[in-house]
Amino acid sequence: MGNLVLGRAGLLLYWGALTLSLGMHGVSAGCYHRENPKCCPGRNNECQEVNRRRTLCFCDAYCQQTGDCCEDYPTVCQISAIDCIVGPWAHWTECSSLCGLGSRDRTRLVTIPPRNGGTPCPDLKQRRGCFGHNPDRCHSVKEVAKILPDIYKRNFKDPWKRPHMLAKEQQPSYCAYFRMKEVSPSCRLGLRTSRLFREKYVCVECQGEAMGVRDRCEGDGLEGTRTFWIAASNAGCQGSWVRESLHETCRCPPQSLIFV
Repeated sequence: MGNLVLGRAGLLLYWGALTLSLGMHGVSAGCYHRENPKCCPGRNNECQEVNRRRTLCFCDAYCQQTGDCCEDYPTVCQISAIDCIVGPWAHWTECSSLCGLGSRDRTRLVTIPPRNGGTPCPDLKQRRGCFGHNPDRCHSVKEVAKILPDIYKRNFKDPWKRPHMLAKEQQPSYCAYFRMKEVSPSCRLGLRTSRLFREKYVCVECQGEAMGVRDRCEGDGLEGTRTFWIAASNAGCQGSWVRESLHETCRCPPQSLIFV
């Protein structure tokens, strides 16, 4: 036979020709004489035996559809068959997205596995859509960051500013690290924005004077969520990114970006 793989019908024809040529006598017959497992669930062409007429027969559940079961299949397999039994569904998980479209999952466990050709187990996991809406998080996701190269960073204190503005400048900076996901073609036209490209890892510093009412910079994003940015120094340069981490009391290295 070599490496030839026979289908079910081919197996039956091949076995018939073999028994005629060899004149097989006194062979074991039926599912009862199989080594364990005597019976098999679903379709399994390896789950075979020889019947009393010296022809090939099967002991899998599929043989009931093809009509090639061994003669003792009803008494050996159907009586001893154990169907799969599953437990109750667990509770649905939380929505995978804190803001926007996501999914929920629920699972159940097998309490009794199928044996001897019993009914296979049904689905053990279900998934359905959901819409996450966390007010604090969704606010951050909807913001669009305005960014500039760090050459625009102010490293001096203006003595003419009013006291409340000076107090704001004295707030410590923090750093947001992003992975660029989309960068528009217009960014190539700018000297400094041409350094932005997809999958680049960038640090964006939020200085005190750029902080809003929440003492955060607008558009500083949400970890693991895609948000959007525009370059204030280059009209048309814009894109999206995903925040990977945020570090308090931090300053970005040279040739980074700042929030406006």
